[in-house]
Amino acid sequence: MGILNVTPDSFAEAESRIDSARSVELALQMEAQGADLIDIGGESTRPGSDPLSLEEELARVVPVVRDLGKRLRVPISIDTYKAGVAKAALDLGASLVNDVSGLRFDPALAKVVAEHGAGLIVMHTRGRPKTMYSEATYENVVAEVASELKVSLDVAQSAGVLFERIVVDPGIGFAKRPEHSYGVLARLDRIAEAVERPVLVGPSRKSFLRSALNDRPAAERDWGTSAAVTGAVLAGAHMVRVHAVAEMVQVVKVAEEIRRHGSVIT
Repeated sequence: MGILNVTPDSFAEAESRIDSARSVELALQMEAQGADLIDIGGESTRPGSDPLSLEEELARVVPVVRDLGKRLRVPISIDTYKAGVAKAALDLGASLVNDVSGLRFDPALAKVVAEHGAGLIVMHTRGRPKTMYSEATYENVVAEVASELKVSLDVAQSAGVLFERIVVDPGIGFAKRPEHSYGVLARLDRIAEAVERPVLVGPSRKSFLRSALNDRPAAERDWGTSAAVTGAVLAGAHMVRVHAVAEMVQVVKVAEEIRRHGSVIT
């Protein structure tokens, strides 16, 4: 999954992505580099960020989704927790909604997904981005993340979203200290087994990597990201969400080969 942030304030990119023409160009480039789908987001949900209005988010993403819906061969995912943004994107050809709130921020979102017959990613988090770290307290992070993801799954199904169209995301870096994120990465198989759904992992350039990389800035964390992606694939991830598509396609292919051979060698 290639990340396309149509924002002026992404934590992981020096370049502002608010220009829709440039965003379209970058999406087509990621497709050519091997992305299996493109995840388009108009609101930064990095820790400490402020919420964006519905109108502004629509203004950022609608032109990009409209154009890419006619040009991309791979599916489009809309990264939003707002029902209004999801509906607009799905109407324009998106086929998947990636909700960082796990259906906790907008009660109407699940119904929009169900009405469109779309796919849904529910991510684990606690609280809002502004205050999420204050809720990063766990006795057993893997068990608690799995349990709270099950709540999101129940909400989705109650709204009519088909179980087989849901993917879960354990929320690396969201309401989690670095030790929690690493613990989740190391035990993805347990989360997948508990929720019985495919798992998406988004470790790309995130701040949890700083604890192992001597506080390197986000733009210099691709080597660390490649290690996290490798670990995620070996632990059972079905999809990874990344910025550096060309490089991470190679990482995933090699990690997949290691995983495949590990399952056949006795």
